[in-house]
Amino acid sequence: MPDDEGEYCTVCGGMVPKAGDVQQITVDGKAVGISGLDQILKQVAEMEFSGPLQVKAALLTAVKAANYVPTKKAEAYRDALYGEYLRYMESVR
Repeated sequence: MPDDEGEYCTVCGGMVPKAGDVQQITVDGKAVGISGLDQILKQVAEMEFSGPLQVKAALLTAVKAANYVPTKKAEAYRDALYGEYLRYMESVR
């Protein structure tokens, strides 16, 4: 595959965006790009939730709005996103 065709996701096979707001996280041992992750983490952090399950659900819903999340990998994405959320919360304290 020629370099000018771009990069493809190893999970879903889709084109990996080149935008500056795409960050890679590890989901099930593979790096995946998440568009708008910083903004999503900030928005979810500003919401008031009573526990981790609500936070995980909000993270996954927000990520799905702008990114493809394979149905079979939703739980793995949710857990990986929650790990990113916890790191984000530590960094803003």
